[in-house]
Amino acid sequence: MFVDGTKIRANASIKNTWTKNRCDRHLKNIDKRIKEILSACDAADRKEKDRASLVKMKEELKDQDALKSKVQNILSELKAEDKKSTNTTDTDCKIMHSAQGSHSAYNVQSAVDEKHGLIVNSDVVSENSDIHQFAEQVEQANETLDKKCQTACADAGYSGIDELEKIDEQGIKVVVPSKKQAHKEKKETPFDKSHFKYDPVGDCYICPQGHILKYNFTNTIKRVKTYRGGSACRRCCHFGKCTKYHRGRAVTRSFKAELKQKLEAQYEELESQKIYALRKQKVELPFGHIKRNLKVDSFFLRGLDGVKAKASVLASCFNIARMISIVGVAGLITKLGS
Repeated sequence: MFVDGTKIRANASIKNTWTKNRCDRHLKNIDKRIKEILSACDAADRKEKDRASLVKMKEELKDQDALKSKVQNILSELKAEDKKSTNTTDTDCKIMHSAQGSHSAYNVQSAVDEKHGLIVNSDVVSENSDIHQFAEQVEQANETLDKKCQTACADAGYSGIDELEKIDEQGIKVVVPSKKQAHKEKKETPFDKSHFKYDPVGDCYICPQGHILKYNFTNTIKRVKTYRGGSACRRCCHFGKCTKYHRGRAVTRSFKAELKQKLEAQYEELESQKIYALRKQKVELPFGHIKRNLKVDSFFLRGLDGVKAKASVLASCFNIARMISIVGVAGLITKLGS
């Protein structure tokens, strides 16, 4: 099973996206403008000849009051729901970034099987990142098939260790590279963390020079443990290159380091590399067909439910065309009738 996501624009302008900072700026400018209008009204009242302009100013004051009320409502919504932003045209879409720029969009998810290249599961989420999507998409696909897939594969965008763990625990082989594995062009330095050996018995790290980095503290937010070399680093011949910090070199270890190492080694296996090599032609092909051949560059419906329905229709249309390519029209009619 191959999982991937793509961004498709929402039926809403990015200009209609509001954040708390934008609301605060507008309220400040609105209040300033209201004061200016009221001041001008007072001046016009003292000059009867300016009555016509006074009518216009009162109309603008009415508009400014309405805009202020609208912005205050948006700000109240953001605070009440603890949201970073909202779009007044489509409240479910988010600002998303892609090669085509930043737009109000949705993240369309797809799970495709290896044998036939059919979309087994189609979904739409309002999250810009794929980091929390792997387990959910694989499990939805397994539910459609009414059985577990043997292998689940995705790119490094899905490498959240908690998500990978959920699938690994089910006995499904996970083929997903870590961020580091995906960026092989980055050269390791002589003092890279990979050259430090972890000792599970002593719960410490041993540096290339044989010095021990002892446990220092735990960061529960980032879920990592930190180890430091201390005074041994200051006496080392590489002090100043490996680290310049007076407390010595620091190395962090995640709570699930063993699982991460296991999955990284699993990804490097020859069989896994063969599977990963198929990923683009399997899971990216449907997106390419839908976005390039069918010219679907945006949704016409608004709201997550409507967008999900549209994505489901697109997936179904792709699957019908794909099945016709595999078994032909007559063969498809026969299979559907059986």
